[in-house]
Amino acid sequence: MIIVPVKEGDNIERALKRYKRKYEKTGVVKELRNRQKFTKPSVIKREQLRHAIYVQKLRDAEAEM
Repeated sequence: MIIVPVKEGDNIERALKRYKRKYEKTGVVKELRNRQKFTKPSVIKREQLRHAIYVQKLRDAEAEM
C-alpha cells in the first residue's frame, strides 16, 4: 500500500504527482505488462546476451578514452 503524507493546505495536484511517482517506482505496471505475454526462456537469454554485449562495448569505448 502506498502512503503519501499530505500536509494541511498542500496542493492536491502536487500530492497526486507524488503518488504517481511512487506508484511508478514500485514497478507494478511494468510487471503486469510482462506477465500478460509469455516469453520463451531462450528469447530472454538472447536479449540478455545482446544487452551484455552492448554494455561491454560501451565500457570498452569508455576505457579507450
